[in-house]
Amino acid sequence: MTTFLTFYQNLGPALTLLVIGTFLLAGTVKGVIGLGLPTVAMGMLGLAMLPAQAAALLIIPSTVTNLWQLAFGGHLSALLKRLWPMLLLIVIGTGLGTLWLGMDGGHWVVRALGGALLLYALSGLFLPTFKVKPRTERWLGPLCGLVTGLITSATGVFVIPAVPYLQALGLNRDQLVQALGLAFTASTLALAAALTWRGSLGGGEVSASLLALVPALLGMWLGQVVRQRISAVLFKRVFFIGMALLGSHLLVGG
Repeated sequence: MTTFLTFYQNLGPALTLLVIGTFLLAGTVKGVIGLGLPTVAMGMLGLAMLPAQAAALLIIPSTVTNLWQLAFGGHLSALLKRLWPMLLLIVIGTGLGTLWLGMDGGHWVVRALGGALLLYALSGLFLPTFKVKPRTERWLGPLCGLVTGLITSATGVFVIPAVPYLQALGLNRDQLVQALGLAFTASTLALAAALTWRGSLGGGEVSASLLALVPALLGMWLGQVVRQRISAVLFKRVFFIGMALLGSHLLVGG
């Protein structure tokens, strides 16, 4: 695959439309609630292609939207000082997971993806609000980073347990948005390095991922418009229910 045209010609028109629709939806979700682009992309594309192929497509849209997310808020320096152990362990965990596990295309990978989506949805729907104390943060942050990295390497989903952990730190809204952007950026770059090392991310895949950025950015714009007109809490609940159904299907169907 030397060009994105070759990539999408190999996919065919039906899967190409699925890719466009998936990133439009994923961008919309991220525009409304500030997260969910890689989760939606991996879940939807996992229905029709190998997880490694789906993960390669999300690299550029995820990187660009996450950099956009972490660039605003004014807390980047303080968050880096606070969260660097977790970010470092995300990278290390992704590297170790790539060596031990990796998205090799087996049925277990699809089921693992489904399990990760289901776990994320259930945590979003039912996990009670809790707070992490400073003493606990010293060891829990790196542990969450390591586990997040391992799950990322196997499924391409990097929200568990990083998102619930960051939500438990007591950050204000702007800080939380930037913290999520930091964690997602670290995960995306680590995943890109892992896919490149395994030969799943070449020039053709990068070009195809660049094209997927267009519907993702359009979706983010639509999401920001939608956010002004509907309840973000209601939208998030519908999103988690959808992820639970999708994860259950992948987990059972494999």
